[in-house]
Amino acid sequence: MIRQTFLTFTLILGSLLIMTASADAANTDPENTLLLDLKGGQVTIKMMPDIAPKHVARIKELTRDGFYDGLVFHRVIDGFMAQTGDPTGTGTGGSDKPDLQAEFNEYNFGRGAIGMARTNDPDSANSQWFICFDDCSFLNNQYTVWGQVTSGMEHVDAITRGEPPANPDKIVKMQVAADAAASDAAETAPAAE
Repeated sequence: MIRQTFLTFTLILGSLLIMTASADAANTDPENTLLLDLKGGQVTIKMMPDIAPKHVARIKELTRDGFYDGLVFHRVIDGFMAQTGDPTGTGTGGSDKPDLQAEFNEYNFGRGAIGMARTNDPDSANSQWFICFDDCSFLNNQYTVWGQVTSGMEHVDAITRGEPPANPDKIVKMQVAADAAASDAAETAPAAE
């Protein structure tokens, strides 16, 4: 009787885990998912247009323009964050787009949270962003959170540290998942004769 109860419990628990994993996969929105390729592998980022619509729109626009491909992580502080998005690699540059107004929100700057870098002016975010290595909740309501790493954080953890790093890591490629899926489908489609 105990063995049968244990077996039933195990089957129910396994079914719940499978249903949860399937629900998570079904909730992934390719239009609001970034694929960030680093030297060690791919990082998946969930973008949050519901809390930072203008920032997410800017990140997608620059990503689709190929702006981030090849940019270095110019400021990487152990226990804090890795920052990128500056085409000059110095931390002083940005895109040719206008700066964004802050979209501060209640999302916690925890491990894997992604926020926009800015100057002392809250409305100066442009193209630079950072990923938190650890709890950075002291940044809450002072910087705009626009995304969260959902997988591949081990690759973020492996980014070379320094301000600036002596030999900085680069973004190999960054793309919106919807675009990557469309590109993959086009590559595998049979050729017209």
